[in-house]
Amino acid sequence: MLDFDLAKIYEVETRTLNQAVKRNTDLFPQDFMFKLTADEWKLMSSQFVMTLPSKRPKSALPFAFTEHGVAMLANVLHSTKARQTSVAIIRIFIAIRQVTQNYNELSSKIETLEIMFKRKFKDIAEAINYLLQKDQHQSTQQNRKKIGYK
Repeated sequence: MLDFDLAKIYEVETRTLNQAVKRNTDLFPQDFMFKLTADEWKLMSSQFVMTLPSKRPKSALPFAFTEHGVAMLANVLHSTKARQTSVAIIRIFIAIRQVTQNYNELSSKIETLEIMFKRKFKDIAEAINYLLQKDQHQSTQQNRKKIGYK
């Protein structure tokens, strides 16, 4: 997420958020936060649907935060809203982890069932194919012209 979007969520000014981050750079390693390059920002800005240029951030390039950086912001922004947002983010991460875990368990069970039923239905499939081939063989014999003495 970008710094100006997070500033809205945390209900602070973007410059206040950035000052707090700059004062605590040790809490924001590169995998938590990074500054967009001019080319990245230009590319991203072209994707925004904004009617007025005044709604875009000012001349400074924005910071981009990963989910860990977003959670870390609560440690540097000392407000009730920051604490509440941090709690909400942690709850979301827990919910996502549970969904992922449930998905992995379900996927494993489905894979087990597929293996089990492939073995059982392999015999049935072979029997059906045998019967289909037998029917095709008989139908070709019935369509043949009889040869020999009539």
